[in-house]
Amino acid sequence: MVLEAPTRIEAAPGPVWWREILIIVAFLVPYDLIRMAASDDRAPAIAHARQVLDWERHLGLDVEAGLNAAVAGERWAEVATSFWYAGLHYLVTPIVLVVLFRWRPARYRRARLALMAATATALIGYLSFPTAPPRMLPGYVDTLIATADVGWWPPHDSAGLNQLAAMPSMHVGWSLWCALALAAVCRRRWQRVVAYAYPVVTTVVVVATANHWLLDAVAGAALVAGSWAALATGPPDREDLTG
Repeated sequence: MVLEAPTRIEAAPGPVWWREILIIVAFLVPYDLIRMAASDDRAPAIAHARQVLDWERHLGLDVEAGLNAAVAGERWAEVATSFWYAGLHYLVTPIVLVVLFRWRPARYRRARLALMAATATALIGYLSFPTAPPRMLPGYVDTLIATADVGWWPPHDSAGLNQLAAMPSMHVGWSLWCALALAAVCRRRWQRVVAYAYPVVTTVVVVATANHWLLDAVAGAALVAGSWAALATGPPDREDLTG
């Protein structure tokens, strides 16, 4: 009896860069349009913000006023946190996507899906529970307005496309996604420590700049963690074993 040579298992084709750009653009455009279309009525959003603050006080988590007071008036701290808040998520998130696309294409697919799923789900919060950030309540200083002379952001409402999209915080959610994605491919402990430091510092920044409540950050992190666990975990695919 003649035995046939085993069939070689071909690696699945990796993602194509131009197709991935189209997918991301096709996702972000309607996402931004829907986000901008959310209610701009401040009355219910401020009521929701006070409700969130009441929850935090009940849980002993109302740290916003203290962190904001520690940053406000300290010029170096205001500038550093403002640049971190206004720009870093636009820079780091695409870089992590490129790193995964280039060196871990199979993990890239799953990670990209988890990021998009969490981001899309966040729209439910923006549409159903519009929440004003702390800076819209008395007693908080909007540090981005205070530093508009050195940044590219306007010297008025600083949060971005929708001023009432505080819950959940996708600044924190995206930063945790970056940490999870990098930790999955980093081989050294110090690299993973640096990766996970990113969402920790981002949480401090979004709260200290009075752009998010701590519970906004918790909600954003929980959303991404759940999406990652459901969609991005598991053994690497075949092409990733040779990456």
